[in-house]
Amino acid sequence: MSVSRFESTLTGGHPNSLGNTVSVVDEVLADRALLADLVACYRSDDAVVRLRVSSAVKRVAQQRPEWVVAHLDDLLGWVAEIDQASTKWTLAIVYVLLDALMSPLQRDAAIAIMQANLHYDDWIVQNTTAESLAHFARQRPELATWLVPELRTLTTSRHKSVRGRAQKLLNSLRAIERV
Repeated sequence: MSVSRFESTLTGGHPNSLGNTVSVVDEVLADRALLADLVACYRSDDAVVRLRVSSAVKRVAQQRPEWVVAHLDDLLGWVAEIDQASTKWTLAIVYVLLDALMSPLQRDAAIAIMQANLHYDDWIVQNTTAESLAHFARQRPELATWLVPELRTLTTSRHKSVRGRAQKLLNSLRAIERV
């Protein structure tokens, strides 16, 4: 049984391709009510569908963050529990896109999720989560205090891009501290 009207549209093809993601985004942007069906696709058993849902939700959030914030409790709850790299790194991006629309409790929850995901064993998750946490740390000194030693740890990563991103973020946070 399908979890959403979009599940069959988002299935199939090469796992790293967008498939029909863009057409689904266009449908959702034309009818806000369809966003709930899109978010429901996170319940799919198909990892490729969940990857494409992540891409679609991010694209909708870029254009209509006020629509996606209505689903933020799901994105902070059951969706955040999905053990899939693409979900974790996309949520880190979406949380930044929705920052200005979040309540303080939602922001705290988003930060806690990203703190838990920072060392997830995927270089894209580590890079995007570090970048997103740095965004929030620029507004919260207590988060910066927590993040700096975590970034130092990431500067020893086996992944060159993670090492470089961590160093860049450390430098940017130090520059803020000196201001």
